[in-house]
Amino acid sequence: MSAEQAHEAVEQVTQQVKDVKLENGGDAGAANGTPAKNEDNAIPFKDAFKMFSKFGDPKSDGKQITLSQSDKWMKQAKVIDGKKITTTDTGIYFKKLKSLKVGVDDYQKFLEDLAKNKKVELEDIKKKLTTCGQPGLTSHLTKSPAAATVDRLTDTSKYTGSHKQRFDETGKGKGIAGRKDLVDGSGYVTGYQHKDTYGKPQ
Repeated sequence: MSAEQAHEAVEQVTQQVKDVKLENGGDAGAANGTPAKNEDNAIPFKDAFKMFSKFGDPKSDGKQITLSQSDKWMKQAKVIDGKKITTTDTGIYFKKLKSLKVGVDDYQKFLEDLAKNKKVELEDIKKKLTTCGQPGLTSHLTKSPAAATVDRLTDTSKYTGSHKQRFDETGKGKGIAGRKDLVDGSGYVTGYQHKDTYGKPQ
């Protein structure tokens, strides 16, 4: 998925969230343009389910969610932490429902089964799922180790020896002038005399 497609998907989901709130009548806060949320910044579980079941799938009606969408939701909510609960765990218990997509009632059964077997409080899982916010791309929020390495390697102020000579004070590369000693043939050479073919000065 390109950055442009991802942006369009986020825009679609944002609009769908607004539509869901309007369908549910909103509240006094919604009338003022603020989202309808309780003190914990939670949205109703069914609304969150609908948002994430549409995420990445423009054709979805929001009534059924796939394992992939569920995993994205759980990762964003930090339910899947790679230790207590992993994507392997979610895959095992989701497949017990014997369907590629499940509705909200079956999904709640899946959560109950997952919580029971992993010895986690169901209410804690639901709280995380309803307070993680709108579906979105979170990868740009944290800097990857690779990006930090690239930054370090491209910081010209840390270069030493001959490599340091390849850049000016601002860090801009000098091009070939930074790699080779170029002969300056543009100036006047003192004592130069042009001679004819017989070696006599003219």
